[in-house]
Amino acid sequence: MSIFEIIGPIMVGPSSSHTAGACRIGYAARRLLDEKPLKAIIYLHGSFLATGDGHGTKEALAAGLLGFYPDDERLIAALDLAAQEHLDIVFEPIDLGQQAHPNSVKILLQGPTHSLTLVAASIGGGSVRLQEINDLPVDISGTLEALILWHNDTPGFLARITAVLACVQINVATIRTSRFERGETAITVVEIDNSLPSEVAALLKKVPSINRLLVLSPLPGF
Repeated sequence: MSIFEIIGPIMVGPSSSHTAGACRIGYAARRLLDEKPLKAIIYLHGSFLATGDGHGTKEALAAGLLGFYPDDERLIAALDLAAQEHLDIVFEPIDLGQQAHPNSVKILLQGPTHSLTLVAASIGGGSVRLQEINDLPVDISGTLEALILWHNDTPGFLARITAVLACVQINVATIRTSRFERGETAITVVEIDNSLPSEVAALLKKVPSINRLLVLSPLPGF
């Protein structure tokens, strides 16, 4: 770990894991929804539940859902600001199991046209891991640009995607596909070292089997 991971990012305190990390998770959820959220049910696990009130975890998650960065001074008033923006937020306890990181959260988010379920953890120093999207496992750190593809599980799909990226010299850092069953709904996450040009994203949307495509930029502060 670097010294910046130990002392945490530039942020509104008091905690890099419970505040800055929580804000990044909320921000990631808003970006993945890709529209203004209208309702959120947020399930807090472990120390997020036990000590979150004292560390501003609820305010930080709400701030992220509003699109605020971890160093935004409006973070401390985020719950009131969410109400003003007609964003209905409900907090509930949850036990995600012994395998879950103590600073874990499950977010159910609803917008005008899309819905999202996200499970994520704040793993220390403001760093996060996005672990499930719509009940399918992922592993996204938020430090690299990520191409997220919702698609049908069909033969040759990954070859088509990587061929397009290779043609425009986009270097793939990681790639992972998760699915419910063979031939059914799947999600593929491609983390890349470059920034994906908009015209390439438009081309990829024409690949057969893709239902939705989203480019997730590095999270604030990374």
